[in-house]
Amino acid sequence: MENVVQEFLEYLADTKGYSVHTARAYEMDVMEFLKFFTKFNGADADLSAIARADTICFRAFLADCQRRGLSHKSTARALSSLRGFYRFLGRKYDIKNDAIGLISSPKIPRKLSKAIDASDVADMRGAISATNVKDPWVAARDWALVVLLFGCGLRISEALGLCNRDVMGRPDVLRIVGKGNKERLVPVLPAVWDAMDKYLAVHPFDKAPDAVVFRSVRGLPMSARMAEKVVENLRNYLQLPDYVTPHALRHTFATALLAGGADLRSLQELLGHSSLAATQLYTRVNMSEISNIYAHAHPRAGDD
Repeated sequence: MENVVQEFLEYLADTKGYSVHTARAYEMDVMEFLKFFTKFNGADADLSAIARADTICFRAFLADCQRRGLSHKSTARALSSLRGFYRFLGRKYDIKNDAIGLISSPKIPRKLSKAIDASDVADMRGAISATNVKDPWVAARDWALVVLLFGCGLRISEALGLCNRDVMGRPDVLRIVGKGNKERLVPVLPAVWDAMDKYLAVHPFDKAPDAVVFRSVRGLPMSARMAEKVVENLRNYLQLPDYVTPHALRHTFATALLAGGADLRSLQELLGHSSLAATQLYTRVNMSEISNIYAHAHPRAGDD
């Protein structure tokens, strides 16, 4: 089965365009299922055997996921990985299993992210300068990253994936390659370019077109954890709430556009969401804010 799983991973990468990180998650889920199936069925998990897996087997696997301490979200992802695996087996090996389609995915509570107050974002600039006195180029880097996330609504992986050629000449739009290798164009505000230009002018590393923009103090590509730590330090310095994260900067971008009258389809395109359902979550956030304003400000809000 290892060869079959490897073929599945190649299919995810070459045909579906999934990232290495996503393919690795699929691999882990499928391998966990095959290991469980061998114990549950008392036989090797070969193609003919897993083709006959029934609803009892799949539900037992989901129960095992919960016993291992997986969250509802991780359990739902494991089921999604299995569905993808069985679809692949159907195309490649003509294996049909109807039972997997009868299993309901665990309900995942949808948490509403919170937007960051614009004044708190502005305060981050002073905090960055105050905490990076010895390394002005690091201060310039951190502010450029914050403004880029806040001003363009990029995912942290998208921001850190930018190369010098992507930002040369201050283009009006950035060409972003997001999840699933989907490409989109994102407009760039002058304030974003001002911060980016200052950083690009002072950082001491290679400025070749193919070199990444954001670097660590050692000159290596900046990692997502490093970027998270930047915002975490700012949050602690300014004593901001725990929800202030790199993703919250992207979320603030989205809620600001929605509040300003942007339509959902345009917002979906700017954020790079694959489905409108993901973008519609922001309408719930906006309505929550509107309801809060109503409750505190409307003259009839206290009427029974």
